[in-house]
Amino acid sequence: MNSATSRSIRWAQAGLLVNALLVLVKFIAGIVGHANALVADAVESSADIFSSLIVWMGLSIAARPADEDHPYGHGKAEPIAAAVVSLMLLGAAVGISIMAIREILNPHHLPAPFTLFVAAGVIIIKEILYQRVSRVGRDVGSTVIAADAWHHRADATSSLAAFIGISIALWGGHGWEAADDWAALVAAILVAVNGVRTLRPAISGLMDEAPDRAVWDRALRAACEVDGVRKVESLNVRRSGLGLYMDLHVQADPAISLEDAHEIAARVKYAIRAAIPNVVSVLVHMEPYRESGKLSENAVLSLPPI
Repeated sequence: MNSATSRSIRWAQAGLLVNALLVLVKFIAGIVGHANALVADAVESSADIFSSLIVWMGLSIAARPADEDHPYGHGKAEPIAAAVVSLMLLGAAVGISIMAIREILNPHHLPAPFTLFVAAGVIIIKEILYQRVSRVGRDVGSTVIAADAWHHRADATSSLAAFIGISIALWGGHGWEAADDWAALVAAILVAVNGVRTLRPAISGLMDEAPDRAVWDRALRAACEVDGVRKVESLNVRRSGLGLYMDLHVQADPAISLEDAHEIAARVKYAIRAAIPNVVSVLVHMEPYRESGKLSENAVLSLPPI
């Protein structure tokens, strides 16, 4: 298991522990303090517990090496886990909406003042967790970690909505009891938006969408700087889990020996892996260089400017 995967799993475990504690605190405070927005927030956080478990399992499976049944590794487990987490966000949004609408139609007691402090504490903790996990997701390029980070942001957002709703209800007094329920409904909408936002990169990973252009440019530059390479043609990049897989056609002097061509291909492979550490595999096809002749539509004609 590489360091990026280990780091990601550690944060998934931290998120699991924090979510479990916050669910307990918010649920008890919401019931005792008659704050339905806080109860709805606890329901959303309970979904976070399962999402953290899914993130943990997805990363653990994705980190397994290739075997006879999975010659290209288990990387697809990572975007699958991200998709499941995103769908759970959408499910949590539906559940919160149903609870909020039901409470709006049925008046209840004003929330207790202490619930404001609970909501404020949750906002701070969850926002800190979002910032840390989001940074890890960017560093390792993980869609499932990014989705888990947005789960924490969604929880902070729903807690903020609960804080505002409870404040309005306490300030308005009798007749404003439903303010925290309306806040829960707003929070549900924000949670749904985050669910859709994190679902797209998960689907992209499952569909083998190419990573951003910067990765392609770095690989091309590394290949073109290898001695003996005349031209790079048809460079393709795809992501699987936390790793990248590349295949490219390299043109070299047609007069060189097969052994020399093999040596150039090896140097190209090592140059790309040195330039982009999370590249798992590079497949290099060697071709004779021709100054004239029609190239394929996706041919790489020259090295882009620095």
